[in-house]
Amino acid sequence: MGTRLRRRVLTAAVCAAAAVTAVVSSTQAAAAPVYPPLPADPFYRATAQSAGAAPGDVLGIRRMPTPPEIVGADTWQISFASTNSQGHPITAVTTVFAPVGKAPDGPLLSFQHVINALDPQCAPSQTLWTTDPNLAVREAVGLNAVLQQGWTVAIPDHLGPTSAYGAAKLGGQITLDGIRAVQRAAELQVGHSPVALAGYSGGGMATGWAAALAPSYAPELNIVGSAMGGVPMNLRKMVDGIGTEPHPVFGLAFAAALGLEREYPNRINLSGQLTPVGLAMRDGLTAACTNDILRIGAGGSLPQVTPIARLTDEPGALAVVDENSLELFPGVPNAPIFEWHSPTDALIPVDSIDATLDRYCAAGVPVQSLETPTPDHMSAAVLGLGQATDFLTKRFAGEDTPTTC
Repeated sequence: MGTRLRRRVLTAAVCAAAAVTAVVSSTQAAAAPVYPPLPADPFYRATAQSAGAAPGDVLGIRRMPTPPEIVGADTWQISFASTNSQGHPITAVTTVFAPVGKAPDGPLLSFQHVINALDPQCAPSQTLWTTDPNLAVREAVGLNAVLQQGWTVAIPDHLGPTSAYGAAKLGGQITLDGIRAVQRAAELQVGHSPVALAGYSGGGMATGWAAALAPSYAPELNIVGSAMGGVPMNLRKMVDGIGTEPHPVFGLAFAAALGLEREYPNRINLSGQLTPVGLAMRDGLTAACTNDILRIGAGGSLPQVTPIARLTDEPGALAVVDENSLELFPGVPNAPIFEWHSPTDALIPVDSIDATLDRYCAAGVPVQSLETPTPDHMSAAVLGLGQATDFLTKRFAGEDTPTTC
């Protein structure tokens, strides 16, 4: 073979190898979960420090300007050590409102905000100060009411540093580690405070998991009660309920599947089984908050994004979904529960709520359940808020509460 011919053959081989490498790299990139960037703020980037820290250890604490909607409170943020679902160290953040002039060791409420998002920028530690009305925290009236009662309020970023939407068990762990961190921060003077939990919908998932995990995961915490509403307690039923037809909130289901893939990358490979439409939707949701998730996924359907017949048919996905379904978790809370929901809520499986509460009652947990007179998921949140607050007030006062068991 002549020199010129050898060069041509070599050049062709190199080009072919480069083309194959590019295809393989592109396929591998498509198959891997996509993660959003962390906020640029160094406060969120203390992961290396958490490697030698115990869950709940304070990694950093700082004063923050109090949001204009919040009255009569000093504001703090704490970065703390926690672990993800594989037991690897992560850094999480919680925001704390402490009433000005509060008594030491007064009540401490951990409030789990609704976070339907795949971007850490959508978490409360960011959105409490946003000027975007679509992202702003709307609970200022309720927060001010409990702050006036002398309660310190902690609001954790319970989806964690990768915004693992759908990873409900992780949310419970981060919530409990956030409480530990707040109580370990001497500046806040709540080291011996009674603790209560509250949250609705996605925030209710983190609340419910924290309540159920507490006896085994954080038995030292003095949790006196938990108020949770509109809780999706069985993710498998929710996924199957979406079906295969176009659905107005398909984006939320798809985002939750992507969030679980982020949290369990060695057990779920959804991205590797997406159609071009599915990959485009995934990439559009990578750093999306609630409104964008709803907009991008509106009218979407499973056959559009993947040939998989059901999301729970993906190898590994079913076990992960069940692992994050409170109905299937054998643990029970060790403090009273107040739960509220719409009896005809179309977004969540109500029968799973009933089955979970029946199991709690059978185990001796005092449960007070309220069915709100509305078919709508979000209006139920408002209708049950007054009774939930009354329940928490009585628990902090040490009073017994009625049971519907």
